[in-house]
Amino acid sequence: MAKRRATYLCQECGAVYNRWMGKCEACGAWNSIVEEVGGDASASLPAALRSPRSKGRVFALEGLEGESKEPPRTPSGIAELDRVTGGGFVRGSVILIGGDPGIGKSTLLMQASAALANDGRRVAYISGEEAVGQVRLRAERMGLAGSPVELAAQTNVEDIIATLSEGAVPALVVIDSIQTMWTDTVESAPGTVTQVRASAQHLIRYAKTSGAAVILVGHVTKDGQIAGPRVVEHMVDAVASFEGDSAHHFRILRAVKNRFGPTDEIGVFEMTGKGLAEVANPSALFLEGRDTAAPGTAVFAGMEGTRPLLVEIQALVAPTALGTPRRAVVGWDPARLSMVVAVLEAHAGLKLGMHDIYLNVAGGMRVTEPACDLAAAAALVSSLSGAALPADSAYFGELGLSGAVRPVSQAPTRMKEAAKLGFSTAVIPALRGEADGATPLRSNVIGHITELVAQIAARGRHRNAASG
Repeated sequence: MAKRRATYLCQECGAVYNRWMGKCEACGAWNSIVEEVGGDASASLPAALRSPRSKGRVFALEGLEGESKEPPRTPSGIAELDRVTGGGFVRGSVILIGGDPGIGKSTLLMQASAALANDGRRVAYISGEEAVGQVRLRAERMGLAGSPVELAAQTNVEDIIATLSEGAVPALVVIDSIQTMWTDTVESAPGTVTQVRASAQHLIRYAKTSGAAVILVGHVTKDGQIAGPRVVEHMVDAVASFEGDSAHHFRILRAVKNRFGPTDEIGVFEMTGKGLAEVANPSALFLEGRDTAAPGTAVFAGMEGTRPLLVEIQALVAPTALGTPRRAVVGWDPARLSMVVAVLEAHAGLKLGMHDIYLNVAGGMRVTEPACDLAAAAALVSSLSGAALPADSAYFGELGLSGAVRPVSQAPTRMKEAAKLGFSTAVIPALRGEADGATPLRSNVIGHITELVAQIAARGRHRNAASG
């Protein structure tokens, strides 16, 4: 019998090498390459799939025309979770959920499992990290001990699938976590890339053949990315990221990929003593405790998927005592801050080169869309001039390198959310074919960054004149 060749796999990205290396050339991780005997992709396949066939089987091809039906869904009983998944769990789908340790992944999934089980559906919660007693203690603290959820502490995938195949098909199966699972079909140690990939393949095959919805919990790296091979993210139907900060009491579940619903959708939860509570009005939560009289703060009317969300952008511009000024950003892209600062210096004549600049998205929220450029610029100019912005104004708009303020999508939706929270003015670019009268807000149209700087400077002069 021929000796199986050892391969070397990166435990961060799944790249394969024929010899050991200190640094992975694919993802740049150090000391992440581990020797795995039989660690190639074919080793994780069943023998029936690895054996070559002499002749392929002819199958029928279909056209694009035809009746398409909405896939059947199972509501989870948690409205914010259903928003992220697109309306509920699709039968036979596999969802990968990642997040920092202790962020609340197991808490949320236990609540969803209890809600489905109380509705008369079969739900199985398989824990590979905790004993059954630990899971029961968590359920008792949350007041869910009476829910008929089937629990098990097991890590062998073959045993799990054999057990779940007995009796009725489960409506939901939670695997916590995929990094602890192992299968007999490969020889690698549990937690390695080969084992994670092979275990995920078996569980996905079970979901597709049985019709059960499967949720895989994944560990994350220090950078916040889901650990293990990225191929697992391509294999599953949906990927969700659980975000939050231990210093704040709310959590955000963000859809990164969804084959059966919208992406970039978010669900907002608040951590309480009884578990995670849904937040019906997240904009009011993020604006809670806002100091309207302080300079350097602007309210950004943003969009997260189909949900409008208002957050406070805080900026502090102060003279530096260092040779190189500091640029610190929390919750926003540092590259976009550098671009906004460069545009303010080049086209508005502001001297920011000898100032430290700090920018923060209040409440721990993370903003990714370019529409935040105008709000960030307004906060920076307000902090530099010492003039507070109007408390009833909301800002959104993309800033170009020429200093022009470009329109963004879904402007009426952003303005309606701002009007709902008591704002009366929207500082925005020119609307793109959208009716200005669609919302009760008064529009302050900004075509160039110099117009915004002039308006804020005028407020600063009026304030100084009134105080003098």
